[in-house]
Amino acid sequence: MKKAVVCDNSGTILERYRAIKDIESGDILTNINSLDLIDSGEYLNLVILQFDTRELIGLPRDFLISDIVNKYNIDFDVSFPNKEIPRSVVADIIYNDRVATIGDILDGFNVLKDKIPNFELCNGSALIIDIKEKRIRYTITSAGKLFPSVKSTVSKLQDEGVEFFIASGDRKGAIKELAILLDINPNNAFGTVSTHGKCEIVKQLQSEDYKVAMVGDGLNDILAFNAADLSILTLEQSEEVSDKLLNITDFKINKFSEIITIIENFIY
Repeated sequence: MKKAVVCDNSGTILERYRAIKDIESGDILTNINSLDLIDSGEYLNLVILQFDTRELIGLPRDFLISDIVNKYNIDFDVSFPNKEIPRSVVADIIYNDRVATIGDILDGFNVLKDKIPNFELCNGSALIIDIKEKRIRYTITSAGKLFPSVKSTVSKLQDEGVEFFIASGDRKGAIKELAILLDINPNNAFGTVSTHGKCEIVKQLQSEDYKVAMVGDGLNDILAFNAADLSILTLEQSEEVSDKLLNITDFKINKFSEIITIIENFIY
């Protein structure tokens, strides 16, 4: 029997640090989960910008995000939609916003550098857009470091023949970097995957005769949890977890290494 583990990234593999800037008030939030924030608003959608935030350092702070995205043809993907809308509508909102600036992204990045000066991975930058008000409401910058037992756990299970996959809503380039860091096949690393996309990855593996365990910590893992042969909710991030997840998961763990016993005893 072929076994596979599909893992989320931020909060699951990576200890996540996130800075969210409220464009209207100027406040920077570090103690709130962006997915919970989006879930609380009917018209909010998460959009991932496909570039490394560090590439913005040195550019004038007052450059508009819309101008930079246009000028450098920066790609983006909707990672966590509250309401499904065409990509063209998302693009129109981003391209025409005349308020949010590079400085809003860099303010969050500077907060992260103070909190984790030696972070292992820069997940990148994202926007929360309001599709009703047609504007950028928040900028998000995130980075992090591997939870202590991740490398050894992945190595041990791979030695036992378990195939590892990463399915994350984070920036594609960051997920490829993470795969290299963990010695996971880069073809098994999927970045900027939506909630539905994670579920489809699980179902595709099942169609290839894999028994699949899904490991995650956020609302964007919920459909994959429902589809997987085994769902494992990790609480290692030490953030409040939605009751929607708590009520459907098969196992709850406090350390990533706990998946070893679960996979060995319950996936067969």
